[in-house]
Amino acid sequence: MRISPARLAAFDVLHRIEKDRAFSSVLLPIYEENLNPPDRALCHELVLGVLRRQIYLDEVVRHYAGSKKLDTVVRIALRLGAYQILFLEKVPGYSAVNESVNLVQKARKTSAKAFVNAILRRVAENGAPKFIFQDEIERISIETSHPRWLIEKWTTEFGIDDSEKIAVANNSVANSTFRFIGDGAPSGFEPCEFVPECYVTSSITPDLREMLERDEIYFQDEASQLVAHAVAQNVGDSFLDVCAAPGGKTTRIVREGRPRLAIAGDIHAARVEHLRSTCRRQGVGSVNVVQYDAERALPFADKTFDTVLVDAPCTGTGTIRRNPEIRYFLSANDFDDLQKKQLAILRNASNSVTPGGRLIYSTCSLESEENEAVCADFLAQTTEFEKLNPSVPERFITGDGFGRTFPHRDATDGFFIAEFRRRGI
Repeated sequence: MRISPARLAAFDVLHRIEKDRAFSSVLLPIYEENLNPPDRALCHELVLGVLRRQIYLDEVVRHYAGSKKLDTVVRIALRLGAYQILFLEKVPGYSAVNESVNLVQKARKTSAKAFVNAILRRVAENGAPKFIFQDEIERISIETSHPRWLIEKWTTEFGIDDSEKIAVANNSVANSTFRFIGDGAPSGFEPCEFVPECYVTSSITPDLREMLERDEIYFQDEASQLVAHAVAQNVGDSFLDVCAAPGGKTTRIVREGRPRLAIAGDIHAARVEHLRSTCRRQGVGSVNVVQYDAERALPFADKTFDTVLVDAPCTGTGTIRRNPEIRYFLSANDFDDLQKKQLAILRNASNSVTPGGRLIYSTCSLESEENEAVCADFLAQTTEFEKLNPSVPERFITGDGFGRTFPHRDATDGFFIAEFRRRGI
C-alpha cells in the first residue's frame, strides 16, 4: 500500500484541523517542509481546496451515501477524493479513488475501504448531483461552503448580493503580499495598489522563498499593512501596540514611524516570544516587549503614549480566504463574548493615551458587533475622546467615518479601522 506524500500530509493536516481546531496556516508549513516542490504544491491545494469546499463536498457525499454516519477519518478521505475528482482535472479519477481507499486503511478503518471505494466511484462516474435548494440562502451556503447562519447574518448586514460575493471571494486563491525588511526594495517587483512599500505576487517563487528564509521579506496582507501604515502617520514620540503578536503591524509601524519609545505586548508567553522574535528578525529589537492581560489595567502610567493601537482579538471573518477553516470554528454565540472583551481592552488602552494623542482600534473581522458596535459603546462611555477619520484612502472610509476593506471589493482581507483622539492639549 503506497500513498503519495502529498495526499498523506494533506490527510493528516485536515484531520488535525477537524480534531484539534488547529489552523491550516500553522500546520501547512510544518507538513510541507520535507515535501518536494510538486508534492508541496499538491498538499497545499488539497488542504485549502477541501476546506473551501467542505460543505459542498459533504453534500455530494451525502447524496450518494445517504444518511450513513461517518467516522472523521472516513469523512476526510471522502472529501479528499471527491475534491480531486470534481475540481482537479489533472488527477485521474481512479488515482483519487485508490488513494482515498488507502488512506482509510492506513487510518485502521479497513472495514470502510469498500464503502469509500463505492462512493467515490459513483462520484467519478456521475459527477456532482444537481441540488434542489429550499431558498437562496441555502444555495449560497452549500455552493460556497459557508454555514447557513453566517450567510444569513451577512445578508442582514450587507444584503444578499454582497454576501454571496464575499463568500465567493473567500474561496478564491488570494495573491500574496509582502514588504521588504531592509531599507529600500529591489526593482522588478509589482507594487500593491493601496499601500506604499507593499508588493504583490501571484505565486511564491523559489527566490521569494529564499528571501523569506533570509528574513529579507515579510508576508503580510495589504489590508493589514494598510492599518499599520495608517497608524505610522504622525505616530509621535511614544507608541504602544496593545495586542501585538505576531508583530507584523508593530514592526511596520516602528520602521516607518520611528517613534522614540515603542512598547508592544500580548497575553500569552508563547505569543510574546513570537512577537519578540519577529521584532528581532526585522531589525527593530529596540521595541520593548511586555506580557500582560489587556482586559485588566495595563502596567503603564496613564496618559503615557502619543499613539496607542488596539488590534483586537476577533473572529477573523475578514481573513477566511486565507484561513478557510475559520468559518467552521465559529458559532453565532461567539460575537457577544468577543465584543465584551474588545470593549474592555479598548477602554483599558484608552487610559494610556496622552492628551491630543491617537487611539486606533482595528480588527480583521467583517462583523459590526466587533467593529462599529464596540466603537459606539466606547464613545457612549467617555467624553474624553472624539472620533476622526482614519488615515486611509477615501475609498475605504464608510459613511460613519470608519475604515473598511472587503475581500470581494478590494481583493484584500476584510479589515476595520477606527481612530479616536483624546481631547486636550
